[in-house]
Amino acid sequence: MAIMDETLVYVGTYTFEGGEGIYIYHMDPDSGRLKNVGKVKNLVNPSFLKVNAEKRSLYAVNEFSSFDRDGSGAVSAFLIEEDGTLTFLNSRSSGGAGPCYVSIDRLGRYVFVANYVGGSISVLPISGDGSLEKATEVIRHKGSSINLMRQEAPHPHSIIIDPPNKHVYVPDLGLDKIMIYRFDSSSGRLEPSDQPWVATKPGSGPRHITFHPGGKFVYVINELDSTIVAYKYDGGRLEALQTISALPSDFRGENYSADIHVHPSGKFLYGSNRGHDSIVVYRVDEESGTLKWIGHEYTRGRTPRNFAIDPSGRFLLVANQRSNKIVSFLVDQETGALKPLGHEVHVPSPACVEISPL
Repeated sequence: MAIMDETLVYVGTYTFEGGEGIYIYHMDPDSGRLKNVGKVKNLVNPSFLKVNAEKRSLYAVNEFSSFDRDGSGAVSAFLIEEDGTLTFLNSRSSGGAGPCYVSIDRLGRYVFVANYVGGSISVLPISGDGSLEKATEVIRHKGSSINLMRQEAPHPHSIIIDPPNKHVYVPDLGLDKIMIYRFDSSSGRLEPSDQPWVATKPGSGPRHITFHPGGKFVYVINELDSTIVAYKYDGGRLEALQTISALPSDFRGENYSADIHVHPSGKFLYGSNRGHDSIVVYRVDEESGTLKWIGHEYTRGRTPRNFAIDPSGRFLLVANQRSNKIVSFLVDQETGALKPLGHEVHVPSPACVEISPL
């Protein structure tokens, strides 16, 4: 079977910590085994990646602070060739220092970027060829929270749009808030929503956010207190339903929770723990949106910064940043439990895994 008929896996890395750029792998659809098929070098810290819905373009943040005279980072666009390799299109200012997250609106017309160091978010239009235009919007957050070391200023850590393509959600680790904006898809502009923000517990540090595939619930993982909060989603508004720990009750070490994803079936939710070095597994009550703990699975490496579930829901791939490897797990479709497959690939300082069936 040709590569173009199977599944590609793109891995973003920290080039300041040994990575060489974006690594490209073919994933065997039967075994989940990864085989390297390419690499894009001469990039600076492509630490977070996103493939568009048509699987024709890939966007990567460049997590640094010297792209322009304003001290901003960048976001770069790539064309995905038929064999899955990448052709560079262009780079634009991200509108702030240290961009750490990139996503795309539901119509595939705009890219959203969260600038962690710069405390800002931005919106960049996508041209017909997949390249990026200058930002239509840059918004800088203001404020701080109780952790003087980590929350001395705003730190937007992710940014996603809701299923109707009308509201943008930004967990800001530095503010202990989820900022909510109305999105105008005709102009690419943002304005505060009727519910402009939702406060999280002081010192919790909201990091990543995901929607349930049913469209009625939202889940946020908090980095600093290692919790997950379930929210009811209704017309753009969020209402907290439940807060649950991402850690075992007897764990006493240092931990920073990181990434969060719902299984394509909607039955299970997963979160990563850096310190405990695990993926926590919950069952989702699809009527109430609440979570029930199933267990933890050791990631077979240190500092699982990011992970991804393939669209079939069979495989979960974990980027163990400090162990320099991607580890593959099989997902039990009945219980949600993870089983290590014994497949590992060496990648220096992996920061993001993006799975793209072609």
